[in-house]
Amino acid sequence: MAQTQTISTYSGSPGLTFAVAVLALLAGCASGGKPAGGSAAAMPAPAGPNPQVLLLGEVHDNAAGHKLRYELLRQRVEAGWRPAIVMEQFDRENQDLLSKAQKGCLDAQCVIRVVGGVRWDWQLYYPVIQLALTYQLPLIAGNLSRADASRVVRDGIAATFDPQSVRDYHLDQPLPADVRAGQYKEIAAGHCDMLPEMMVDGMINAQVSRDIWMAKIVRDQQPRDVVLIAGNGHVRKDIGVARWINALAPALTVRSEGYLEDAAGAGRYDAVYTVAPQPRPDPCAQLKSKPLS
Repeated sequence: MAQTQTISTYSGSPGLTFAVAVLALLAGCASGGKPAGGSAAAMPAPAGPNPQVLLLGEVHDNAAGHKLRYELLRQRVEAGWRPAIVMEQFDRENQDLLSKAQKGCLDAQCVIRVVGGVRWDWQLYYPVIQLALTYQLPLIAGNLSRADASRVVRDGIAATFDPQSVRDYHLDQPLPADVRAGQYKEIAAGHCDMLPEMMVDGMINAQVSRDIWMAKIVRDQQPRDVVLIAGNGHVRKDIGVARWINALAPALTVRSEGYLEDAAGAGRYDAVYTVAPQPRPDPCAQLKSKPLS
């Protein structure tokens, strides 16, 4: 049964229009910056022993969730844990550049300047990157590039995988019904239930392809323990990365933590931390007044 805790110090969560949400699925979101500041009240301690794989979710723009997640990870690292850190925010094609930056940079801002690009609000990720530099934890790029995600939308879920991976993950067969249904529900809701039906399958394939790549990259770090930093949708136990990590043997111990603005999805994670939502304009208002044609 998932643990649920509530922290209400900061506020925030994504308020995306249809167009921005599409880009978020195919690429990422936001822009660069400085380290996040502030402190959280009633900070809990990390729950349970360190697993082989710790999946840490986020609402991409929620500063409260980022701060809390960082503090809980910092406590584990300061107690002696030394995992690799796989990040959705870096495209996997940029791993060589990321590794060089981590060796050559003295602080996180340098890494962000070299590898970060403009798609994310990097001030929110500065503390995690600095933690990795300070404790010499490998930073691993985990995401699909915009170009690869577009290939998947156009050519199908197997488009970016080698033949062995296609066989391992049964990508030459239809997706499991529960995975497709769950992803359909999330994608439709995330696009104000106004996404043209002809676009849904491609976006499901892009999301699942990203999940499988993250699962592969996480497994590639073994025998070293791994932390994954990614959106809440990716770290879900039922249809996200955790599902695909243990689609192959040997099974790994996986813990999934959601950092949510409400606890409605608690059963999808091993633990849920709820943080106050950030007031923002209705992301669907523009579409409701001007429907997509």
